[in-house]
Amino acid sequence: MTPEFAPPSDQALPIWPVAQGAPVPAGAGAGDWPSATGFTGKAGEICLLPDGKGGLAGALFGLGDPAHAGRERFAFARAAALPLADWYLADIPEGLDADQAALGWLLGQYRFIRYKGAPRPGARLVCPQGVDAARIQAIALGEFLIRDLINTPASDMGPDQLEAAARALAEDLGARITVTAGEDLLAQNFPMIHAVGRAAEQAPRLIDIRLGEEGPALTIVGKGVCFDTGGLDIKPPASMGLMKKDMGGAATALGLLRMLAGTGAAGGRRIRVLIPAVENAIAGNAFRPGDVLTSRKGLTVEVNNTDAEGRLVLADALALAAEEGPELMISLATLTGAARVALGPDIPPFYCDDDATADALSRAATAVADPLWRMPFWQPYEPMIEPAIADLDNAPSGGMAGSITAALFLRRFAEGAGRYVHLDIYGWQPAAAPGRPKGGVGQGARAILQALPDLLTPELPA
Repeated sequence: MTPEFAPPSDQALPIWPVAQGAPVPAGAGAGDWPSATGFTGKAGEICLLPDGKGGLAGALFGLGDPAHAGRERFAFARAAALPLADWYLADIPEGLDADQAALGWLLGQYRFIRYKGAPRPGARLVCPQGVDAARIQAIALGEFLIRDLINTPASDMGPDQLEAAARALAEDLGARITVTAGEDLLAQNFPMIHAVGRAAEQAPRLIDIRLGEEGPALTIVGKGVCFDTGGLDIKPPASMGLMKKDMGGAATALGLLRMLAGTGAAGGRRIRVLIPAVENAIAGNAFRPGDVLTSRKGLTVEVNNTDAEGRLVLADALALAAEEGPELMISLATLTGAARVALGPDIPPFYCDDDATADALSRAATAVADPLWRMPFWQPYEPMIEPAIADLDNAPSGGMAGSITAALFLRRFAEGAGRYVHLDIYGWQPAAAPGRPKGGVGQGARAILQALPDLLTPELPA
């Protein structure tokens, strides 16, 4: 699907946004009709206004309690359920961010249609005055890409297909792409990516996309485990059911790249996206519990659980990225259940040693309703990731601080980057919410996009 606004038209119908408890604007000409129909202005509530001739004169739309901040601002996504027509904002009351309303509307248009055919056309919004339509559409398009990639089952989104999606995006953006696959991973020193993916029918690979020639460097590393059986430490069925989403980090990295290019934020910066794409499968040549792997960086890793494979493939990609010393490096990964236990599905933790970077990201996350929560690289837990017979342990025993120890593991391979941020995302919406239908969802991409001017100043022309 392509998110789009309606062109301006004299036939477009007015929408009057109304906060809960606020009076209906006099210009709506609604009279006693809203109270007679029980309209209160609660979030997402719609009151259609008759024109007295059997047609529609417009609609009231409930914004909810203005004291409730956060993602409820995307309640405007529910307005896409209005009758089929073109609509425009007749009023922008205090507290309504027109940009967020426009984005919410577009996000509310999303449907995953690959296996069900095209949905019926929906209501469209004329882009409000003062809103940069191209920017909002670029953000929505990046989010749609993330959702489509995550929602596609592994039968149609293995390493081959993920590479194809990356190549299509790179071609569309005029970016450069190289892919190292199969036995070439060993020849070019990516042993842990190879080890994790070698048992699958589709070869493991490292996808490397570059956009921009000059300026400060941002490298984004996305976990691309296209399906995770758990390997020889096989997952129970209840835990395996959603593992098509274990490439959510890679999907988010690609969606973020599209946002960066589409909004112009990539200008004056060098953007690199690295995706280790594998399937953690079971076969006679699968890597085993107790194996000791030697990483690209030279650090040895004892495999104490083959179901902690994501950090292994990320480690080789992070080590490669760090060799260039980018000013900022960000990893995105559906990495640990511990993060979900701590913060639930809505709030990904992020880790960063630099306070200014962390503060900028937190502010941006709040500003665009893309919530994140800072967690610590807790130094006293470092011994937990150091086993007896190797440099590192991929799955410390005890079950405590699982998200933190995973982040500490990754940080060992990010040394060399100017600043490093790790996001432990979920990538899935368990139940439908405004602008977020049940299924794959982007987490962190819009926050990073919003924060980027504070995180990485572009190189200006001389």
